Amino acid sequence: QLHLVESGGGSVQPGGSLRLSCAASGYTDWRYCWGWFRQAPGKEHEGVASIDSDGRITYADSVKGRFTISNNKKTLSLQMISLKLEDAAVYNCATDPHGGSWPQKPWYAYDYWGHRTQVTVSS
Repeated sequence: QLHLVESGGGSVQPGGSLRLSCAASGYTDWRYCWGWFRQAPGKEHEGVASIDSDGRITYADSVKGRFTISNNKKTLSLQMISLKLEDAAVYNCATDPHGGSWPQKPWYAYDYWGHRTQVTVSS
């Protein structure tokens, strides 16, 4: 059984930085596809960044140049800088053992999810 636990959320002002972490326990295979997703109030889930089974990284256009996804085979991370008001959301990490990766794989096709961490950006 695979368990994911996010941490690192918090409240920052616009322009601030946060680093989200996703610790994996249980059976973990870093060859799976991994991703960060978010959902703001009243909005749909959206992909933020993903790493596929070959290590290829994809970012949403809205976060390119500001967010960096990485994994060290123990923890999946999302470094966020220059945060904007529109980045405020609940963030989740997710992984899936099957083929494909976001954006080709939709968020609901990921099998394993963390319990979420809140990112608040306000002035």
